[in-house]
Amino acid sequence: MSLPRIAIDAMGGDEGVRVMIEGAALARRRHDRFKFLLVGDEARIKSALESHPNLRASSEILHTEGVISGEDKPSQALRRAKGTSMGRAIEAVKLGHAGAAVSAGNTGALMAISKLSLRTMPGIDRPALAALLPTLGDNDVVMLDLGANTECDSRNLVQFAIMGAAYARVATGREQPRVRLLNIGSEEIKGTDEVRDAAAILKGVAGDLSMSFDGFTEADKICRGDVDVVVTDGFSGNVALKAVEGTARFVADLLKRGFSSSLRSKLGFLISRPATELLKHHLDPNNHNGAVFLGLNGIVVKSHGSANAAGVANAVAVTARLLEENVTERITADLARLGGDTWRRTSSIPGVQEERA
Repeated sequence: MSLPRIAIDAMGGDEGVRVMIEGAALARRRHDRFKFLLVGDEARIKSALESHPNLRASSEILHTEGVISGEDKPSQALRRAKGTSMGRAIEAVKLGHAGAAVSAGNTGALMAISKLSLRTMPGIDRPALAALLPTLGDNDVVMLDLGANTECDSRNLVQFAIMGAAYARVATGREQPRVRLLNIGSEEIKGTDEVRDAAAILKGVAGDLSMSFDGFTEADKICRGDVDVVVTDGFSGNVALKAVEGTARFVADLLKRGFSSSLRSKLGFLISRPATELLKHHLDPNNHNGAVFLGLNGIVVKSHGSANAAGVANAVAVTARLLEENVTERITADLARLGGDTWRRTSSIPGVQEERA
């Protein structure tokens, strides 16, 4: 059974058309139910499609001349959105011409255009950027927010937890995801008022939401595998994500330097090559590519700007799974379980002030 079309911003990313088309073609070879709306310069897209007849047969091209650059500010992108590949891809979702959009372009611009065009879901104040990170456990961990909202109150954090848990059920298959708030310690007295208040609220409602909530986790435990969803504000989340990515690159570079330092080290590399290849695969960001803007009236997925074709294919696969599993409807259902008086009821929990929309 085919899925709704996926709109691809063919002009986004560091290498633009070539990598985006190669990635979509790779995704199409893996899953023949995918169909695409390729948005961008028609001549360049047609040229790239010459090497991918299977993709060409399952795609339609929507010509646009404008492109959102990496240097464009969100305000500039909003003014020019209607004539750009990014703006038209998102518009296709709004109009129902596509079920979801994928872009490797400017993250701030993508967030601004998506939010203005698609609007947030009822019951969600702000959308959040969520991604899957590798762990030592059997499943990846969902982390959000990763930069869409630098400042958040307890209400925002609770909504992020609800959205993250819905995504985790799709991504990990775990019916009761283990949700934790990122904090500077595991003790209940640690952290800001917003984090402590959000914890108190989640303890009161977790049972209604098919999630397991047991307080806080620290940054050094994000990838240990004992949590399925890590919730935080966009500032802390972005800092933590870049620290994790930087540490991964540091370890990889340190191993490379060590293995090339002497003849004995080179022999050691040959012996340990299966283990180092496994490490390389696990740490390769292309294998975990595809961050999701949760909380919008439509699905928008952000591919890393430097992603290769395999990375773009993974972002497309993430998008397809979200469509297939109806993640937006799942979030709506979870919000409905809480009822309209959730925030008034939680104001009676000690230490929690009544939150207002």
